[in-house]
Amino acid sequence: MKPMVESSGLVADVYSAKCPTRQVLDHIAGKWTILVIDALLEGTMRYTELSRRIEGVSQKMLTQTLRSLEADGFITRTLHPTIPPRVDYSLTDLGRSLAEPITALRRWTEAHINEIERARAQISMPR
Repeated sequence: MKPMVESSGLVADVYSAKCPTRQVLDHIAGKWTILVIDALLEGTMRYTELSRRIEGVSQKMLTQTLRSLEADGFITRTLHPTIPPRVDYSLTDLGRSLAEPITALRRWTEAHINEIERARAQISMPR
C-alpha cells in the first residue's frame, strides 16, 4: 500500500519507524486502550467505574492509558469542583470514530474464541 499524503503535507506511513502514525497505532492497538474506548462507548464514566468495568487493569495501567488517550485527543477528562473532586471521562468525536473498528474487533474475538482455543490446545498437546 502507498503511504497517504495528508493535507498538512505529512506523508503518513505506518510502516516507517519515523512516522508518528506508528506511535498512535501502538496506543490504539494496546489491550487496555481497546477496552477503555469500548467501555466509554457505553457513555461517560468515572475512574472507578472504568476500573470496575475493565477487570484486571492495574491502577497504574489505567492511569497511563487514560493520560495517553487524552493526549492523543480520543477522550476528554472533566474535573468537577466538588468535595471530593469528581473526574469524568468521555470519548471525543475522534474517539467515537474508533467505535466501528474496535467494536468489530471485539465482536470478531468473541465470535472466534472457541476456534482460537482449539488451535491453542492442539499446539500445547504433546506429539
